[in-house]
Amino acid sequence: MSSTSEVGHAKNVANLQKITQQVSTYSLYNPPIADITVPSLQTLYTDADAKLTEVGDKRSANKNAIVARQTAFENLSSTCTKIINVLEIVGLPQGTLNQARSLTQTIQGSSRKSKTPVEEGKEAPKTSSTSRQSFTSKAENFGLLLQMLSTLPAYTPNEDNIKLQNLNTYHDSLKATTLVVDQTESELNTKIIERDRILYAEETGVYAISLKIKKYVKSLYGATSREYTTVSAIEFTKRK
Repeated sequence: MSSTSEVGHAKNVANLQKITQQVSTYSLYNPPIADITVPSLQTLYTDADAKLTEVGDKRSANKNAIVARQTAFENLSSTCTKIINVLEIVGLPQGTLNQARSLTQTIQGSSRKSKTPVEEGKEAPKTSSTSRQSFTSKAENFGLLLQMLSTLPAYTPNEDNIKLQNLNTYHDSLKATTLVVDQTESELNTKIIERDRILYAEETGVYAISLKIKKYVKSLYGATSREYTTVSAIEFTKRK
């Protein structure tokens, strides 16, 4: 991803429109190269602005998917605790019970909680105590726990939310929400690549085009002219 801020990208596009409007008023502006003619600049602005919108849409979709996944996983830890509570009273062999406890501990991770609130739509910060705590790993280990339950005739809870059939449905929902996050992130990354190509490609990107415009106006009117100082003051940010 580009290290230039989202505000910087939008400002570059807005300033492309501004500089295009400015040079369109200059009577001498008749460049010998096609990519800085006024019609070409107007087309470039339309394309760049549309790509910003596409990136914004994909970013919103990804944030919504992240929130949905967080919501889906909120009850996973407590669900596992309820499962273990049932297993502890049905007379299982100690080895089987220990295996179930181990899976549950892996899913739940460290009992220490971060004191820093997590901003909506963002992932919790990772620490050394979050080993195997990715959402994919949690779902995979939960699936292993359910596989174990399916082999235990003694596991017959009365509570609907921890009956095996409903747990399998819940497991499917966990995998589905994680898949949507991955899909929307991939789509977002593709749109960012496309945006950066329009804005920052050598020779043809918005930033490169802005330099050409300024050089051409300077050659027409001179370095001290009001025409040149006006367009040179319109700033464009180069990708770092």
